[in-house]
Amino acid sequence: MSVPVFAHLQRHVRKWALAFTAVAALIAGVLAGTSPASQAAGSLPCDIYQSAGTPCVAAHSTTRALYSSYNGSLYQVRRAKDNATQNIGVLSTGGYADAAAQDSFCSGTSCVITVIYDQSGRGNNLTQAPGGGAAGGPDNLANATAAPTTVGGHKAYGVFVAPGTGYRNDHTSGIATGDAAEGMYAIFDGTHYNGGCCFDYGNAETNNNDDGNGTMEAIYFGNIKVWGYGSGNGPWIMADLENGLFSGVNQHYNANDPTINYRYTTAIIKGEPNHWAIRGGNAQSGGLSTFYNGVRPNVSGYNPMKKQGAIILGIGGDNSKGAQGTFYEGVMTSGYPSDATENAVQANINSVGYGNGSSGGTGFPAVGSKTSLRATTSCCTGDYIKHDDADSNVVIAAVNSSSSSTDKGDSTWIVRAGLANSACVSFESANSSGKYLRHYNYKLQLASSDGSTTFQQDATFCPQSGQNGQGFSLQSVNYPDKYLRHYNYTVYIASNGGSNAWDSATSWADDVSWVPASPWAP
Repeated sequence: MSVPVFAHLQRHVRKWALAFTAVAALIAGVLAGTSPASQAAGSLPCDIYQSAGTPCVAAHSTTRALYSSYNGSLYQVRRAKDNATQNIGVLSTGGYADAAAQDSFCSGTSCVITVIYDQSGRGNNLTQAPGGGAAGGPDNLANATAAPTTVGGHKAYGVFVAPGTGYRNDHTSGIATGDAAEGMYAIFDGTHYNGGCCFDYGNAETNNNDDGNGTMEAIYFGNIKVWGYGSGNGPWIMADLENGLFSGVNQHYNANDPTINYRYTTAIIKGEPNHWAIRGGNAQSGGLSTFYNGVRPNVSGYNPMKKQGAIILGIGGDNSKGAQGTFYEGVMTSGYPSDATENAVQANINSVGYGNGSSGGTGFPAVGSKTSLRATTSCCTGDYIKHDDADSNVVIAAVNSSSSSTDKGDSTWIVRAGLANSACVSFESANSSGKYLRHYNYKLQLASSDGSTTFQQDATFCPQSGQNGQGFSLQSVNYPDKYLRHYNYTVYIASNGGSNAWDSATSWADDVSWVPASPWAP
């Protein structure tokens, strides 16, 4: 056995032993009765990576601390009404996001996420992406309330990336360059994706251009088939290595890379000289599976790699920004993490209990239940969202105990899991089965689903705390600056100020706030 090979084996044995220690410590904590709602000291993802000799060099999350010692800010928001900003921190050291601070700061207006702070201490913060070779910029910023969730039993918000949204850092510290080894994981919403290029998190070019094969190494999530793809219809976890999304050793079909669409999906890419891997699993329960583990692509430019060390979120390395997705947390490491280390990280992710923000987190009526949605504007507190059997229009109208059974049924809705995003909701008519509330040219109508992505998005709304402090405001999933609003007794999706009459800022907070009431129809 040659000395270089022996040294290589020594390195992997040492990493395996450190990772085994981390796993054993985590299991011991679970056996000792550690509450899933708390984060045990030394057991968080970056603690585990550190113990295994592959430390985090970037750690981003809007939901929780990723080090048990972290007590700083997770992210920053900016509100529309005065452009003021506020940092959102954790409830306690090593704890969960203080979502109440965001709710208070953003009450009565809208907010965007301006900074996602790096918890590693290296200053690798993510901010608004500038333009690049594929598309101009700067990119849009994520609506701060578009991805509600719960983690550890606490309300939190993810980063909702609509097409055109992107974050970047081109001046990083400690991120792998050249052919150096690295690992990365991210938690995504497995139901929120598209076939655009490219919803990525990871290592990219520092000049925002396509610098050729091997100049990137990032996690991709979506169902584009232009380059590589896996089995089923997608989405797939793939590696964006620049000029190609790889589902395996080549850019084409790789049967071992399965469709993976858990509501909360753990996605992993890692690479070292002439070796890389794809792993993934359900972030709510269970372990990780390995979808590829082998040599670099047999194409010029990928071996050795030419990584440059920028960090991107939601876009491609050249600022390709046609994709969509939702990000909750992720890290990048120095060195190639062992499978055992990643398994320990996955066990921690499972333990915190990511949950569904539409019912378990916000208090909105549960999926499958019936509700009627009452207006809160002083003029109209006896009015409810209602459709008319004579046409497809959606209005607000008075409904009371003396109303006809038809009117009661027309103002009753079945809460469904969001057709485009299961973290949110869709509303099916209680007396017109298969017909949903959807917006069309900003106006609400009742329509049958045609199964298209456009319909699914138009019919999906994310419940947020009511903008006027009452009930809930219902945010459009594909126009996250717009909410369900009544205007002259007709229902629209509307922003707080804009070119349309129904975007008027007058009484906007009241008009977009709705109280879920007992259903008028049983």
